[in-house]
Amino acid sequence: MAIDSTIVALDIGTSKVCAVIAEMTETGEAEFLGMGVAASSGLRRGVVINIEATLRSVAEAIEEAEQNAGREVQAVVTGVAGGHVEGMNSRGVVAVTGRGREITQVDVDRVIDAARAVVIPMDREILHVIPQEFIVDDQAGIRNPLDMIGVRLECEVHIITGSVTSAQNLVKCINRAGFRVDHMVLDGLASAGSVLSTDERELGVLLLDLGGGTTDMLVYSDGAPYYTGVVGIGGAQVTNDISIMLKTPVDSAERIKREAGCCYVDMVDDNEPVIIPGVGGRPPLSIQRRGLAEIIQPRMEEIFGMVREKLDRKGYLRSIGGGVVLTGGGALMPGAVDLAQDIFGSPARIGRPMDRKGLPEAYQRPEFATAVGLVHYAAAQMDPVRIDSGRREGGRTLQTLGKWIRNFFE
Repeated sequence: MAIDSTIVALDIGTSKVCAVIAEMTETGEAEFLGMGVAASSGLRRGVVINIEATLRSVAEAIEEAEQNAGREVQAVVTGVAGGHVEGMNSRGVVAVTGRGREITQVDVDRVIDAARAVVIPMDREILHVIPQEFIVDDQAGIRNPLDMIGVRLECEVHIITGSVTSAQNLVKCINRAGFRVDHMVLDGLASAGSVLSTDERELGVLLLDLGGGTTDMLVYSDGAPYYTGVVGIGGAQVTNDISIMLKTPVDSAERIKREAGCCYVDMVDDNEPVIIPGVGGRPPLSIQRRGLAEIIQPRMEEIFGMVREKLDRKGYLRSIGGGVVLTGGGALMPGAVDLAQDIFGSPARIGRPMDRKGLPEAYQRPEFATAVGLVHYAAAQMDPVRIDSGRREGGRTLQTLGKWIRNFFE
């Protein structure tokens, strides 16, 4: 989030860096002004491994966005992801102390603080504390307990933690590129804000962000997140499989995957040839597209299978009555929806950023779900009405994120 109603969202992924510049209008909506995309080579599985390469990608993406938007960037709201991200559920209980036992905002803040008082390792810090439900004198399922009468107030929350050092390295890259980080938001939460409907969140839904280095998962139930997890395999592993099996460079394998790849063999005709560029002066070769799909499908089955196993182990597989929503660049691969339906036994769809007040068509692609979601998140923090109605962060996330960044990055 930036200065003078300008919002700058920065999505730093394993395969690309995306910067989006928007501006808050008088009606409280975000108007998208420009976008920049740059190739990313400084991250592995969502974690910075090369600061110089990452800051170059950040600078390139933001510079392109500045040129397209005609604005100068000073500060950003950025996403955070990777295998270091973990989620847990917790509960807090307090006695209502207000006059006449009426629950006030002070009581709500106290019970959320009680719920977040969990023991975590020294190298980890809390990213988000998200209320799931409030309980007043054993009456569960309450979304907003303000002004209710009660003696005991309880709150169940979902706590998301991340590695301090991983986040420090990410912020360092952005700072060295010449920009300030105002907020950090979990990529999955940002994506959920742009692609999930209210009905899906209430019914229960699994959001899968198929990135280049990782596959992030987020389970919503009764309108709130209950499970956050990461599988350390993404689209880059599929590309590596193609490179090895077809004996072609990684760049060629990535192009072949994007142009002819399919992860559901039954969708591919037998007689569709795919040309494999020659290497070292050798003539190009040809493979049937079905053969290419037979390379891709087992890896995608493995990714979905690992996600299913994690959900089954935690007991959340039966909580996704709203189905599976695929987002991220991997969601664009033909057959991904069909394969997900087979693996999870639930309806599936591609999650594209929803058209809110004229969202440009160029942004309505699954690979931009996180960047668009970061803009909506930042816009909600700037608009008190949307903060009050959101419930996503219980009114406390802004303080939590600000405290986290002040403690470790300034």
